[in-house]
Amino acid sequence: MRSDNSNVSSFPDRNTSPVQIGFERKEMERIFNLYGRMVAAGHWRDYAMDMGKDAAIFAAFRRTSERPQMRIEKRPANRNKQGMWTLHGEHGQILKRGHDLAGVLAPMERRLMKLVSD
Repeated sequence: MRSDNSNVSSFPDRNTSPVQIGFERKEMERIFNLYGRMVAAGHWRDYAMDMGKDAAIFAAFRRTSERPQMRIEKRPANRNKQGMWTLHGEHGQILKRGHDLAGVLAPMERRLMKLVSD
């Protein structure tokens, strides 16, 4: 048995920030549920995800070559401020912020209902 601890790595501390922010399974289910219904309605055709150090982003596109029509950001650093969820529109404007993903997706749900009923 070796006496030095040079090869021993410490267990990650809960207080340290993660290397990468991601979506949880329930969050992805809710986002992909909306995305699938928008695809079925003929409104979206593609999506992209970016998971970085500060935020996880899901973007939905009408066409791949265009800018995203909708972008959902999860920023845990804003959890105690205005909420960690943000919904951005096509031109980057903030449509909704909040602590709950369902509430933040509500404007897109209403838009989908309007598309389906027309």
